[in-house]
Amino acid sequence: MEKRALGRGLDALLPSTKSTDGLQPGGELYELAIDSIVPNRFQPRQEFPADELAELADSVKQNGLLQPVLVRRKGDGLFELIAGERRLRAARMAGLDRIPALVRNCGDEESMALALVENLQRTDLNPIDVAKGYYRMMNEFGLTQDIIAQRIGSTRSSVANVLRLLHLPFEVQQLIEKEELSIGHAKVLLSLSDPGAQLRLARQIVTGRLSVRDAEKLVQREAMKGRRRGGSARHSPASDLEQQLQKRLGTRVNIVRKGSGGRIVIHFFSWEELDGLLESLLK
Repeated sequence: MEKRALGRGLDALLPSTKSTDGLQPGGELYELAIDSIVPNRFQPRQEFPADELAELADSVKQNGLLQPVLVRRKGDGLFELIAGERRLRAARMAGLDRIPALVRNCGDEESMALALVENLQRTDLNPIDVAKGYYRMMNEFGLTQDIIAQRIGSTRSSVANVLRLLHLPFEVQQLIEKEELSIGHAKVLLSLSDPGAQLRLARQIVTGRLSVRDAEKLVQREAMKGRRRGGSARHSPASDLEQQLQKRLGTRVNIVRKGSGGRIVIHFFSWEELDGLLESLLK
């Protein structure tokens, strides 16, 4: 393993990590045999388009690998990749035997957070993959949404909203992965409680190539039909208020009228989300 000058190091690789909790730059720069680097178990990105990799590989052939990958020691002379899988794959395609790598000492939790941050900064990471990454950080490491937000330099409400995508039917999640539905469309569909209706309207949105605004109108009509079927039709002002509250709180809200009064029902999908809602309401 040939050691080289550190240079800008992780500042160049992860330029915004200075402002995040627990993701400060650091490490030593080496040239490593490419065969000594094994894949990242916590890689959040599942798709690597062949045309993009081929284009990057051509660039690597012409100019070399300009930015190091980030790895950690695994033992037995091996290193586990933390960040830079596209660069590693492209370097292999370009036929490189050795590549520059920052070697950093870190645990599983930090490795996963760094991999997620790198993908968020460097590529248009699929929002479903982001949601799955957040879920793994909560499920495998016991992190709260607040801590995840600190790790990745985001906000708790943003983390909560992305996690809610995993409550959508699997086929709807696939449409988001394929970029046939935007995250804006997904948020509109989340205002419906019926998974069957979510899937049916998602298909209509894709088939009709509806905008988010048109999708909102479609969902509102569906909600009105549901209320009529249930014998509890309400005036449009209540529907407008529901929409405003849903946008403000980032979750589904129902206004149930009874005589001259009624109640507001705020839905949550995890105890973490409830904590965030209470934080917003009690400010």
